[in-house]
Amino acid sequence: MTCQPDSTGKQKTPGKVYLVGAGPGDPGLLTVKGRDLLSKAEVVIYDRLASPKLLSMTRPDAQLIYVGKRIGKHAVSQSEINRLLVKHGLEGKMVVRLKGGDPFIFGRGGEEAEELVKHCIPFEVVPGVSSAIAAAAYSGIPITHRCCAASLAIITGHRKFEVDEAAVDWEGIARTPDTLVFLMAMTNLQDIASELIKHGRSADTPAAVIEWGTTSRQRTVCATLADITQKVKEARLGPPSVIVVGEVVALKKQLDWFETRPLFGKKVVVTRSRDQASELTHLLEEQGAVCIETPTIELMYPDDLAPLDQAISCLEQYDWIIFSSPNAVQFFFKRLDETGNDARRLGRTKIAVIGTGTAQSLKQHRLNPDLVPQTFQAEGLIEAFQQQEMKGKKVLVPRAVDAREVLRAGLEMLGAIVDVVFVYKNTPVQVDEYALEELKKGVDALTFTSSSTVKNFMQAIPADIMKMALSDAKIVCIGPITAQTASKHGLSVTKIATQATISSLAEAVIEAICNHTGQGQ
Repeated sequence: MTCQPDSTGKQKTPGKVYLVGAGPGDPGLLTVKGRDLLSKAEVVIYDRLASPKLLSMTRPDAQLIYVGKRIGKHAVSQSEINRLLVKHGLEGKMVVRLKGGDPFIFGRGGEEAEELVKHCIPFEVVPGVSSAIAAAAYSGIPITHRCCAASLAIITGHRKFEVDEAAVDWEGIARTPDTLVFLMAMTNLQDIASELIKHGRSADTPAAVIEWGTTSRQRTVCATLADITQKVKEARLGPPSVIVVGEVVALKKQLDWFETRPLFGKKVVVTRSRDQASELTHLLEEQGAVCIETPTIELMYPDDLAPLDQAISCLEQYDWIIFSSPNAVQFFFKRLDETGNDARRLGRTKIAVIGTGTAQSLKQHRLNPDLVPQTFQAEGLIEAFQQQEMKGKKVLVPRAVDAREVLRAGLEMLGAIVDVVFVYKNTPVQVDEYALEELKKGVDALTFTSSSTVKNFMQAIPADIMKMALSDAKIVCIGPITAQTASKHGLSVTKIATQATISSLAEAVIEAICNHTGQGQ
């Protein structure tokens, strides 16, 4: 096909459209190529089932266009989606069409590709992990198995049964493939089961329905063709769901790995700032939790940077520099770089940190601490410094604006000359509507990583929503100071992390939810 010139008589130079499979829900199942394309795309046209987390991989100035569809309601018609692809392609844009699952498995990717060919727009197809495979795998069901399933059929299940054009070879489907996987079939579950039995498949054949496969909302109901519809109705499963029929379903009992994780389906509130929440969220989600990120603080430079800049200008005069948190490390070295300096300025200065997390942040700058106390709080550091000769030593403490004065007071009692400079401050942020709606439904645990997250959370959440959120929630804090603040605000602390680290906090959440034995360590 030859492309037509534009109104000026010049040949058009279209952009390129990438039909990218987003996978079934778990953002970790996106392919590396898909991720790379998302990070470069100028326009992203995405479906309902693509994980919202995937959109965080896009460039800041990307145009994001939602065209999601669900049964009975299309946000945008397929013809309009085709028009959007053509429009932005002809404008010379790099376009990613992000589609749930795989573009060419009941995703209408073939139709979209034909439309692009018609308009001479270059395109590529980036396959995705299909829910037909992934949902079953995450449910512990191998859709093929040497002992009981040598063949597989993937079937669309959303066609209307009462029209002739939707005629399906039920006899062939019922008798030939060992495993049947139906997609988009929930509204026709009863008809599917009946037709399979009618055309020769035993009513005792194992069957499973997997709702929201590969996500923390996944639920699976196993039964037989005879009673799967009733069991699903009792469990109130709905779309999006995958239906699996065959002897392989019986293997779920011994191969279930995803739904048996300790925090599976538990709702945990993460109150860290948005740019810090990912580490704790990742650790909790690995154990099956549904994380509700509810940042109540935003970290930023203090209003006046002059004292910090003054300290940086004469770093060589300090005998010690003390970092009490990873945030202090992050903001200090950020400002060090902005002022045209680097870590060489700390050549003669010894470094002390509170906690292994802070030590790890320091290592990102190719530096190792000279002193880490056994107790990860200011009191522990003062105790460690009692073994050092501190009289007349100059100490720099870069810290948060609202941090406690324990370090300064303790070090001065040891004879040190202490300069405290502010490198960051905690600013309250408004909780978004999604988080408020989730809190209304109740949660299993609330996590707090600092006194400021406690204070701001208690101020940001309306009293009626707070009551609903706290009705059955375990309160888990990163350390005793944070726990004290929580108690002062009327919260009954369930668990305190054994160490002031994010990994220890995640472990405390598991213990609080799975083995609740009361407050403390």
